[in-house]
Amino acid sequence: MASTVPFSPAKVQMLKATNCHGHAAFGSCFAVPRTGLKQRSLAVRVSSEQEAAAAVRAPSGRSIEECEADAVAGRFPAPAAFVRPKAPDGTPEIRPLDMAKRPRRNRRSPALRAAFQETTISPANLVLPLFIHEGEEDAPIGAMPGCFRLGWQHGLLDEVYKARDVGVNSFVLFPKVPDALKSPTGVEAYNDNGLVPRTIRLLKDKFPDIIVYTDVALDPYSSDGHDGIVREDGVILNDETVYQLCKQAVSQARAGADVVSPSDMMDGRVGAIRSALDAEGFNDVSIMSYTAKYASSFYGPFREALDSNPRFGDKKTYQMNPANYREALLETAADEAEGADILLVILLLIIRCCITKGNSCVCCSIIMVTL
Repeated sequence: MASTVPFSPAKVQMLKATNCHGHAAFGSCFAVPRTGLKQRSLAVRVSSEQEAAAAVRAPSGRSIEECEADAVAGRFPAPAAFVRPKAPDGTPEIRPLDMAKRPRRNRRSPALRAAFQETTISPANLVLPLFIHEGEEDAPIGAMPGCFRLGWQHGLLDEVYKARDVGVNSFVLFPKVPDALKSPTGVEAYNDNGLVPRTIRLLKDKFPDIIVYTDVALDPYSSDGHDGIVREDGVILNDETVYQLCKQAVSQARAGADVVSPSDMMDGRVGAIRSALDAEGFNDVSIMSYTAKYASSFYGPFREALDSNPRFGDKKTYQMNPANYREALLETAADEAEGADILLVILLLIIRCCITKGNSCVCCSIIMVTL
């Protein structure tokens, strides 16, 4: 059974070379350390307590020069014999393939796999959705058990504080706007003293180092519940909507948003928003584009949270057909070319996520994943 042998640098001990059980041998001596160092321990794999005792002997007291002379003269323990692991009986004897590259080399052990892992997920990678409203009390969202519309001056700050305690520092705001402020053209979306700009200013005042994302779309502010301006025949106007979205993005940037996120799926809106932000001096504000947003009934809980369900029809003339993956690639390429800094793909899935640290716990329904 394997055991450990503790040692102190102040009492350096030599480990006797051994070739039993295939364990590698240690060198023949150590230099005597300086005094005053903290005690450490070295774990040595041996097969029994008796072997552990036999593997340790007192230092010889020889100098570094004497140890080096032994090495030059070849006076050191012989290495353990190399034994190649056997393949099972019946394995064919073959000539190895002539391959310069073998990708499996970097996957052959847990340590190598960890060393070359390209993607890691931590709380710092997450963006926490925050549903906000004008009230002082938090209001439960029926379709998202455990989630709430947060009072923008009260519950919101508590939620951000708890999230930061477990390592989440990015937040995206989604407002529930009073019906009296909704209109066919969504003018409340670019009110500099509206719910979202006020919330941004408050968050940046209380937590200057957090990252604030905003949603750029008209549906929370539209009396029709659509992401764009609706013509009398039911057609969603593209370019006129983009004009409103640009004003909304600039208003959010003026309040202190770090990343504006157009989720409307209007054609050309990323390039137009980039130009509008740059023209107003917000060159450092990033754009996260909802680049492949599919028309789906799975958005139901989210729309309930914002009270933004369409008053008529559906969103299939601007959100994508889930069956069209090539179209998604075209949308992605267009948004990248227009200046999107982050591309986001919406999953037709709601994932319940809880992060805990000590006595703190943050739970949320994650409905999107950045790619």
